Amino acid sequence: MTDKTRSFSIHKDADTSMKDTLIDVYNALVEKGYNPISQIVGYILSEDPAYITNHNNARSLICQLDRDELLSELVKTYLASGQK
Repeated sequence: MTDKTRSFSIHKDADTSMKDTLIDVYNALVEKGYNPISQIVGYILSEDPAYITNHNNARSLICQLDRDELLSELVKTYLASGQK
């Protein structure tokens, strides 16, 4: 037994999983001929899963994500990419 405290971070894995899911959804939309940015934005704004195709289980995948967390991560990533 050790007295050292272990650190556990779910956020890094969750962020990676969210990114992977979003990429899978994006690719499914491209494969079906949709504009993936417009469709994903439509889903985020309305929370209507009809914006996302069922192809490759994309609709089910995106519905597993928390929409507020997704939007928060997108804004953080966008702003971090613009930092000098």
